[in-house]
Amino acid sequence: MNDEVTRLRRLRRKALKVRALASYLSAGKRCGVYERAALVHWRIARIAAGRLRAHPCWNYQQDPGFFERGAGRFNAYAMATFAKMRGLQMRVLLDEISMVSREMDDVRALTWSAELSDALGRAQKSMRALIDEVRGHIAVQPSRETPARAAPAPSLPASPYLAL
Repeated sequence: MNDEVTRLRRLRRKALKVRALASYLSAGKRCGVYERAALVHWRIARIAAGRLRAHPCWNYQQDPGFFERGAGRFNAYAMATFAKMRGLQMRVLLDEISMVSREMDDVRALTWSAELSDALGRAQKSMRALIDEVRGHIAVQPSRETPARAAPAPSLPASPYLAL
């Protein structure tokens, strides 16, 4: 049971970090993608926390500590700040969402509880829809890299030996 508790704690920590990242990225703007990301990750964190609190052993029921929460928020704030400076908000969000999605897949695949698997399965549907939406926003956003900066593709000489 220790392995499942460890996986659930890691999932909760990552989900709370992405929730904080989404709220820092949206700072002042009303963007539906960031709000949905925060909501989906809050739901995932609540699923993991509920499962941990339902455990009969008191040590497993503990929430993240003060310093752990502070470090997670600071990390999310720093990531959001650097992403805004570079103009890569959606890409950073997609990377973090994908990481939580993989973690959630692992927890769901390795759990023995049908209730936890069902709850995470419902959250996975929301997560996949969110990932598709973020990918759609990335495809629509223009790249900050101009064609003048892009390196030209190297041209290889045509060799008669390669034309077999």
